Amino acid sequence: MNYKPIIIVAGEPNSVFFELFFKVIKKKIRSPIILIASKKIIIKQAKILKKKISFNITNESEIIKKKNDLKKINLIDIDFKQVYGFDKITSKSNHYIASCFDVAMRLLKSNVSNKFINGPISKKTFLKKKYNGITEYLAKKTNTKKFAMIIYNNKLSVCPLTTHLPIKYVSKKINKLEIIDKVKLINKFWKEKFNKQIKIGVTGLNPHCESIDSFSEDKNIILPTIKKLKKLKYNIEGPLAADTIFLKKNRKKFDLIIGMYHDQVLTPIKTLFEYDAINITVGLPFIRVSPDHGPNESMLGKNKSNYLSLLNSIKFLDY
Repeated sequence: MNYKPIIIVAGEPNSVFFELFFKVIKKKIRSPIILIASKKIIIKQAKILKKKISFNITNESEIIKKKNDLKKINLIDIDFKQVYGFDKITSKSNHYIASCFDVAMRLLKSNVSNKFINGPISKKTFLKKKYNGITEYLAKKTNTKKFAMIIYNNKLSVCPLTTHLPIKYVSKKINKLEIIDKVKLINKFWKEKFNKQIKIGVTGLNPHCESIDSFSEDKNIILPTIKKLKKLKYNIEGPLAADTIFLKKNRKKFDLIIGMYHDQVLTPIKTLFEYDAINITVGLPFIRVSPDHGPNESMLGKNKSNYLSLLNSIKFLDY
């Protein structure tokens, strides 16, 4: 059986990605890997971490020609000049990261694969406040208007209605159309990937879904939207109090919980599962997955980082 390759952009060169990759690649993976990264950085970091890795150096045109006959690890070398194996994260890597993404987008557009992973990236230095996150960056690059960010675990997943947005802007971004679009995207993805209708719980915005103001997002926006979605036969409940929805007896009713803002749902999901979760963007022309953590600069070169999220990212696409 031929498995479509998994295209991987390593991301920030001064991150724990290659440490994790060196560990993960020893596991049983059926799909070929197309790694887009700097050969020099891989070799330097492998030497520091005392790891061995072999790969087939190739290029875009070769990948497109031989997409059904690829080696286990196929490296497209993107030049990045750095004296040491590890250094501080700065904007010097921005052009390199953008070039890696550009190569990946061309391969995905050429139908080499529809499976894509990106490694950790510093939002502060790479995105420079132009985008809220890599989810929005990829949506812009693919001209995608409707998308959703899912933090996935096979026991429970979450989706923040607003992603990496300062809390003071959250209430202004909550509207009926946004909720409906997210629910439709998630439901479609669940049916295609798992062949089942998803059970969704939706939190309120305010404590206990109540507000002392005359206008309540819970009562005026979220509740009527849930009622409308129920009429459309979606399996959905809400608004539900965010401080109790993650209790065991409550969360077991749902496959996924939609929250109104990032930390409302990512804090409990990471508390429950730690590194045993992955970030999925639905709505793009391809399936995008990433480990659910950042570059972890403080752990560079220590060989102590947890590889579970990267392993789960690859396993999720290994079909």
